[in-house]
Amino acid sequence: QVQLVESGGGLVQAGGSLRLSCAASGRTFSTYAMGWFRQAPGKEREFVAAITRSSAITRYFDSVKGRFTISRDNAKNTVYLQMNSLRPEDTAVYYCAASERVRLTPLRGEYSSWGQGTQVTVSS
Repeated sequence: QVQLVESGGGLVQAGGSLRLSCAASGRTFSTYAMGWFRQAPGKEREFVAAITRSSAITRYFDSVKGRFTISRDNAKNTVYLQMNSLRPEDTAVYYCAASERVRLTPLRGEYSSWGQGTQVTVSS
């Protein structure tokens, strides 16, 4: 498994931007598809975005399409989530996760490694 550590969360006003980072340990980062999930208080953890090993394909939850961008730098063992036009409903703890599946998946059970999460709060 790969160890994951998220950073970049914080408090931002509606309409603002944040960039989350997720640093992975180990030499096998490039063999994992990577995803971002989020969990708001009282709600289940939900899929946000995912990216294939080579960055060739990305996938997004409908409510973040056009606002969020997932990317990765395999040389730096890091995956990013650029979040623009943030809304109060984006408030949640954001988690990055690694999947050994070749095809992108929004299913939590397909991800084998998880970070500890970073809090994102969007004020209205």
